[in-house]
Amino acid sequence: MRTTLVDIARVAGVSTATVDRVLNQRDGVRERTRAQVLTAAASLGYVLETAEAARPPVDIVDLDIVLPGGTNTFINNLAARFADTAVARPDVNLRLHSIEGFEPVLLAEKLEALRGKSQGVALIGLDHPVVREAIRALADSGVPVMTLVSDISHVPRVGYVGIDNRAAGRLAGYLLGRFLKAETAKVALFAGSLSYRGHEEREMGFRHMLSEDYPGLSIVELREIRDDSERAYQEAAALLARHPDLAGIYNIGAGNRGIARALQEARREKSVVFIGHELTEHTRRFLISGVMDAAIDQNPRVEAREAVDRLARAARGEANPTGPATRLQAIFKENIPEV
Repeated sequence: MRTTLVDIARVAGVSTATVDRVLNQRDGVRERTRAQVLTAAASLGYVLETAEAARPPVDIVDLDIVLPGGTNTFINNLAARFADTAVARPDVNLRLHSIEGFEPVLLAEKLEALRGKSQGVALIGLDHPVVREAIRALADSGVPVMTLVSDISHVPRVGYVGIDNRAAGRLAGYLLGRFLKAETAKVALFAGSLSYRGHEEREMGFRHMLSEDYPGLSIVELREIRDDSERAYQEAAALLARHPDLAGIYNIGAGNRGIARALQEARREKSVVFIGHELTEHTRRFLISGVMDAAIDQNPRVEAREAVDRLARAARGEANPTGPATRLQAIFKENIPEV
């Protein structure tokens, strides 16, 4: 049977008008949609009438995504979303790399190794001198660089994709203050590493909110746990032993499983307000059980899609608006979205 525009539109997930514009080489269609339609047409055996129409609309670009390794569930979810995005983007050859997140020298070495082999690099990295220098060298060689989730200062990046981390910290401070409803109380902070600019900005936002609206809440300790659940458990257990009157915990990074475990073992999950980040399979369970009171979430699917689209544009020398920060959302037991 002869393939029709309706068949192609159904497979490509677009309108027949869009298919008609693509096949007749008319303007008004994004390159990603154009590639999607041509791929659908080819899969159905549709033969384009001219060699010009059959030619791929854009060259395939080689992009590299460098993420921290380890047990951070959000980062693993983000990596999976990048893999999903790669499948939907036939114009992109996407390569994922995993590097020890708290070893800036290893990250710098990976960035150096990508010089001359990549047309665009996106990374999550510490705001560290050797990382900044490696980014400058990569950019000087003509490779566009994008930061993800946690920005890096004073580097020639083409953009940042992630949430406003200072606003996230302020939101955590506001929620903690509202939950506690106390004139005075002790609270504690956990961070993966304040060498991540995103973690530092969350801490700053949190402190500013407390000083502005909840001056009676005092931060008794700040512990860096390198986003490790076991280390988080040990630090949280010791913290709870030292401060039997501790009223609240804000976890800036990963390690929620360790903190939740310590709270449960000390039987203080109902008396200590616990606020963390990211809606994962673990924090979903903690919210439902009441161990965690709120999770400040960002959308890894949107971030992966946005990062690949903007990095591909930069690699091709196209106009590339930076766009607003990714939306953040406070998740409670009552508004947990479906998977």
